[in-house]
Amino acid sequence: MDAPAHDSANDSDSSADSSDELLVRLRRFKSDYFPLHQQRFQDLVADGQHPTTLFIGCSDSRLLPYLLTGAGPGELFLVRNVGAFVPPYDGSHGHHGTAAAIEFAVLSLQVSRIVVCGHSHCGAIKALYGEVPSEAHNLLRWLDLGREAVLPVQPCPEALRRTEQRAVVLQLGRLMEFPMVRSRVLAGQISLHGWHYVIEDGEVHVFDVKTGNFVAASVATNSGTGPYAPYVEHDGQVICD
Repeated sequence: MDAPAHDSANDSDSSADSSDELLVRLRRFKSDYFPLHQQRFQDLVADGQHPTTLFIGCSDSRLLPYLLTGAGPGELFLVRNVGAFVPPYDGSHGHHGTAAAIEFAVLSLQVSRIVVCGHSHCGAIKALYGEVPSEAHNLLRWLDLGREAVLPVQPCPEALRRTEQRAVVLQLGRLMEFPMVRSRVLAGQISLHGWHYVIEDGEVHVFDVKTGNFVAASVATNSGTGPYAPYVEHDGQVICD
């Protein structure tokens, strides 16, 4: 009698379960998710990508752009870095992939929206008030892009939350220094959106340029527009020119 046939794929999954979790997830993507969206991926290859939104977000693992926006494959052009910072257009902070991605998204992909998304309990913002490991030379210099948002107070939950929001607005102002962004914003071809995601509440607060406040998306009248006038807080502080 012939021996019963074995399912080699299942055997491979079982052998990988305990030793390589990432390999199991890759296989599940191919077997479970991809067949449901195969035509969409094939269309994106045949027709090319045409995302409508450049999403600049913090690298924090708790920030999930696709879940927040409900976007599917091909809708978001993602750029993630520590703190969701935007380097200066003039290159004074050195060459950086974020600046290149902004230019590519605007000039080549012709996105119509740019989102800068910070979040609560941000390690980058907390590091602005503390010490950075001596070996982290690149991190130390990178954090300079958020220092203008720092408050002259001892760090506390309220100060950190305000700094996280101030940092978002600072990056929006820096985006306006990119000529291709500024010209399209002024022409109404691109809208800018500043978001602050409060992880523990599941709420995104959007920057309302007319009031100069961050407003919970659940009650906001818009998701943010530009250009951006100086951001004046209730205590009179101005953080961008």
